[in-house]
Amino acid sequence: MLLNEEKKMSITASMVKELREITGAGMMECKKALVETDGNIEVAIENMRKSGAAKAAKKSGRVAADGIIKVAASDDSKTAVLVEINCETDFVAKDENFLAFTDSVVESALAHKTVDVESLMAVDVNGKSLEQSRTDLVAKIGENVQVRRVHLIENADGQVGFYSHGKNIGVVVSVTGGDEDLIKDLAMHVAAANPEYISENQVPAAQLEKEKEILIAQAQDSGKPAEIIEKMVGGRIRKYLAEITLVGQPFVKDPDVTVEKLLGAKNADVVEFVRFEVGEGIEKKVDNFVEEVMAQARGN
Repeated sequence: MLLNEEKKMSITASMVKELREITGAGMMECKKALVETDGNIEVAIENMRKSGAAKAAKKSGRVAADGIIKVAASDDSKTAVLVEINCETDFVAKDENFLAFTDSVVESALAHKTVDVESLMAVDVNGKSLEQSRTDLVAKIGENVQVRRVHLIENADGQVGFYSHGKNIGVVVSVTGGDEDLIKDLAMHVAAANPEYISENQVPAAQLEKEKEILIAQAQDSGKPAEIIEKMVGGRIRKYLAEITLVGQPFVKDPDVTVEKLLGAKNADVVEFVRFEVGEGIEKKVDNFVEEVMAQARGN
């Protein structure tokens, strides 16, 4: 015990920093490697390369905007989880090793009811943390892999359900009242129509005010009288709210009926919904080879 404490004490911050700069691995991984080698940086580097940790870390800065959305629900339909796991290419997104890892991730998220990525990646599966499994996978397939986000929904008083559209879109919905078919239909609708909110009262006042300003400016360009402009803006605001709210949208399977009417007919209410789409919000690098050649020709 004393020997282990002495080893830990011999590891300085500058040593950890040096190893991080060489391998690109995380601080904790570097500290652990140095403790295991009693501060021998050369041996630590060798061990990390053998385990794939250094190789994986070097790839961690690459953009991972492809991947898969995984969804799962408990047998009693009280809990559902949604996870996005990213990789760099569609080819790897179909790889059996990658898919096996994503299955472990979503199953662990549901079993442990994790609400953030950090705690999810610390979950132990078959004697190894999911983070270590991720690192091993990166070393094996040669691409950056990241568990980007996780969302857990629980509903003790109603039901939760989900819908997956291929590997790219996943939705979980929490509902009181209704039935299993309704929940599946609602999840499918959210996947297709992508509403921002459940109802008008969830729309932030600032967002609504900004939209009003835009619509007023557009209407004023028409040169119509103020009272006509007011009516025009009022109508367009109602249309805008119907477009961005779940209950205001026409139901995708029957556009003659709004989701609000559908819920009323089933005596149901939507408590919460979450929609994930692969890579949304991630800026993908686009190579422009024409510009690259032109820049080279200009000597830039």
